[in-house]
Amino acid sequence: MTADLRATLEQALAADYVLLDELPRGGMSRVFLAKEKALHRQVVLKVLDPELAATLSAERFKREIALAARLQHPHIVPLLHAGQLEGTLFYSMPFVEGESLRELMARERPMSLERVTQILTEVAGALDFAHEQGVVHRDIKPENVMLFHGQAVVLDFGIAKALSNATSATTSTATAPRITLQGTSLGTPTYIAPEQAAGDPALDHRADLYSIGCVAYEMLTGHPPFRGKTPQAVMIAHAREAPEPVTKRRPDTPAPLARLVMRCLAKSPDERPRRARELMDALRPDQAHTGFRAALERAPWWLPWVLAAVSTAVAIGVALARRV
Repeated sequence: MTADLRATLEQALAADYVLLDELPRGGMSRVFLAKEKALHRQVVLKVLDPELAATLSAERFKREIALAARLQHPHIVPLLHAGQLEGTLFYSMPFVEGESLRELMARERPMSLERVTQILTEVAGALDFAHEQGVVHRDIKPENVMLFHGQAVVLDFGIAKALSNATSATTSTATAPRITLQGTSLGTPTYIAPEQAAGDPALDHRADLYSIGCVAYEMLTGHPPFRGKTPQAVMIAHAREAPEPVTKRRPDTPAPLARLVMRCLAKSPDERPRRARELMDALRPDQAHTGFRAALERAPWWLPWVLAAVSTAVAIGVALARRV
């Protein structure tokens, strides 16, 4: 890749795109706003750092992007295309007009309880759908949540996994730490699950639930659960330290919401909610009845009939007692 990335992009992609502007860069890429000629729409092109791209298998990367591109959900920004240029890789997605959750949090710190509940519910919905399709995000953070017409939508589904799985077998050990610190295969230190920070190859969707717990904690209190002078110090804190209770930092947090956030922040995945759907259920306005409904759903088929028979017997007994 030549030193003038924009000029190289304009020449290589001239048949398909018109580059309009460069947007604030991500930790692993340069980001451009472009017009897609075929459909006359604005898209975002994310171009990976050439040094990072050199450690990846282009075919594996594009295959993982294709899998993630199947996700179609109201709160997920879909991936459109993945390609290869001179010495690097890129992918595209629709341009979302709005502000990121990070920008909203900077303006509203801490955020209202109503706003927190809405955003958590919508992000949890996106996660639950993706997890059902076998896609784990691995990098849930405020920068990857956008507010589009007041609704939360999640960016970059599948990117972290694509980068991780596409890592070349010839990647040197000297290169691997750089990839980790840039927040690609391991996620972002401020929001990373302990098992993900440890590089557990068996991590599953519950790593995303830990991350959303970190984001929820920050929305409620104005600060993430752990801070440190270095990324390594933060990751060690995730693994070893207990976060201060939400209610200590935000006393007006409803107890059910505080408990839910702290459950997401459990060190062991087994102690977290089993799936994102549980967050959605707990955050519904009628959450007080959720536990009762869930208990009935798990009950044996004959239990309602027994309860009805007992209720009828009691009613008959009361009626006979009154006659006497």
